[in-house]
Amino acid sequence: MGAGIWAMLVGVFLMRLVGDRARWMAEADTPAALTAVAATTVLGTRVALLGWHTIAVLALCLAALVWAVLMPAVIGHWTGPTVGAHFLLCVATQGLVVLGASLAVALPVSWLTPVVAATFVLGLIAYLVVLSRFSFAQFKTGAGDHWVCAGGLAISALAAGKLIVAMDAAGWSGWPHNVIRVAAAVILALDLAGYLALVICELRWPRRGFDVRRWSTAFPMAMTAAATITVADAIGAPWLRSIGLVLIWPAVAVCVILLVASARHLVSAGSADTSAG
Repeated sequence: MGAGIWAMLVGVFLMRLVGDRARWMAEADTPAALTAVAATTVLGTRVALLGWHTIAVLALCLAALVWAVLMPAVIGHWTGPTVGAHFLLCVATQGLVVLGASLAVALPVSWLTPVVAATFVLGLIAYLVVLSRFSFAQFKTGAGDHWVCAGGLAISALAAGKLIVAMDAAGWSGWPHNVIRVAAAVILALDLAGYLALVICELRWPRRGFDVRRWSTAFPMAMTAAATITVADAIGAPWLRSIGLVLIWPAVAVCVILLVASARHLVSAGSADTSAG
């Protein structure tokens, strides 16, 4: 299903590129465009876990190419203050790390480990730059994408966990290995704190009504669960893994709610169009 949705989105991307170049150019310099990189790395990581390494390598190459094309455009049209979607600069970059580190272990390819380590640092820098300009009023008024503030930390923690495994496989030791282990624990702790803060904000200032940006809430919740499990395994903290397993269920519940809400919204929109016609 994931591959089918990805293929459909690629089709839409190509249709706009050919048939509506002006719209494609307008959207290509927005942070939301980087979802193309994130989606490709997620799919690539999944197929790597299935052992389809050739497809995973192609996904990494494609994601890296799209990242290299889109990042300058997004940075060149930077606007402030930043909102949740701007954290996609970090998410897309760390997505490359997750896929790259997975392939460094699976293939194995030792030279890939230092490359993804450098990319990991770049992703952290991107997060800090966006955070420095982030409007925390979004915690009160955001329509759902403000959760990507935590999502950036979640995928950074996941990337650190994957990088630890890649370092172990490559025989790394000493301070670089220790630094990444500490970074993984610290970033995950910050992510869990941010997750809790966002839940409290949702209870304090509930958002009523459907907004498509609410789908951006599901990603950080699921990514936090995955990151917690991965970091727990990487640093040898089984008690932390239990927390990750528990966090899967809120993410599943939110996805189900969003699926139902999205379907009802589409039906309502279709009925309104029919009535207007």
